[in-house]
Amino acid sequence: MTTRTITLGFIPLTDAAMLIAAREKGFAEDEGLVLDLVRETSWANIRDRVAIGHFAAAHMLAPMALAGSLGLPPLPVAIAAPMALGCGRNGMTVSAALWRELESHGPVGHADPLAALRAASAGRERPLVFAAVHPYSAHAYLLRYWLAAGGLQLGRDIQLEIIPPPFMVDALKSGRIDGFCVGEPWSTVATAQGAGQILTTSGEIWPYGPDKVLGFRQDWAESHPAEVLALIRALYRAALWCEEAGNASELARIMSANAYLGAPAELLLPGLSGAFAARAQTMQGTGFTRGHATFPWPSHAVWFLTQMARWGQVELTAQTIAQVRATYRPELFRAALRDFPGAAPEGDDRVEAGEIGFFDGIAFDPADPAAYLRALPRP
Repeated sequence: MTTRTITLGFIPLTDAAMLIAAREKGFAEDEGLVLDLVRETSWANIRDRVAIGHFAAAHMLAPMALAGSLGLPPLPVAIAAPMALGCGRNGMTVSAALWRELESHGPVGHADPLAALRAASAGRERPLVFAAVHPYSAHAYLLRYWLAAGGLQLGRDIQLEIIPPPFMVDALKSGRIDGFCVGEPWSTVATAQGAGQILTTSGEIWPYGPDKVLGFRQDWAESHPAEVLALIRALYRAALWCEEAGNASELARIMSANAYLGAPAELLLPGLSGAFAARAQTMQGTGFTRGHATFPWPSHAVWFLTQMARWGQVELTAQTIAQVRATYRPELFRAALRDFPGAAPEGDDRVEAGEIGFFDGIAFDPADPAAYLRALPRP
């Protein structure tokens, strides 16, 4: 079998597990691939190195892939996203000092954290400062969504800043920020170091909400179709392996290496299992394949577009809807996994409501995104 090398960028987060397991457990090799995994510090670096051709593909923020295809600066480049890389591993974490202040307004753990935040933000000389990992990220949109649902306004009550994931804990410890939304293991690390407490999680806001994708430069994907399908198969097989509870300790040990996450294995386990929530609820959306977590739902791309439009980054039009839907490539996912029964759902879209819907009960129907946008609280 001829081996083909693919260079992929990744950020040190637990949702890079599928890429790391595909390389370390031989799933990529079985598909005739050699994965050259390159660790990066920031999502901006990932974006830039994909755009200029250093990486054929990357562990990528889903909205960042859409922004590239929409031509939004800087360095826009058309992206093909044929696979999602899990969901539900983001923590909304606040500093230890802010946690104590929130507790002074009543018990936070099982109460309404938004009510506590409203009370804490009232009458302050400066807004609370929260950080997300990139302007075009699920983290930023879920944080904005959550705050707006609770009547908190960015600029008035909360100031939003952008900080790369590995630097979040230090920013919290230094007092530079009051809270953050970031993927694991960084919320668990903050808690272990006494720097903060997890206030809520993305899984509690949107149980099966997407986060990252496997993003290829579109031109590279078109010129390397066999490699694209082989990589999807390797990553899906890795996801099935990661899903097995009995493999969690080995996976955490592998990912703890300095070349990957460089964090103690015991701090990776909560994020890999989903058991990192501050409250007692069992998180629903933290599986690697459960709920078709690896399927690139075009309807999810449309939801991200509604949030981009809500916050003034782009207009919601027939053209932009078509552009983001074309970025997600479910036909490639299905072609790669035709021998894996149940890997793909029957359709390409789904309504986000009920058990898989948002915490505020507002349903998202991708057939009418404009009506959905009108139903949301005004910024």
